[in-house]
Amino acid sequence: MRLKRTFGLLATLPIGAAAGGCVNVTAPDKPIVINLNISITQEVVYRLDNKAKTLIQENPGIF
Repeated sequence: MRLKRTFGLLATLPIGAAAGGCVNVTAPDKPIVINLNISITQEVVYRLDNKAKTLIQENPGIF
């Protein structure tokens, strides 16, 4: 059992060493431009039932 663990560890060491390279991050020469052409349209639809409509007509100063 111990031999299998040791062999598995030794087998994964070269893979880990090869994958452990350097990562270089550099800023771009030109600025990043993001064009956002967004059109937002909102439509509000309301309906009043008859009781509410007559209540508003009878009391115009309620709002």
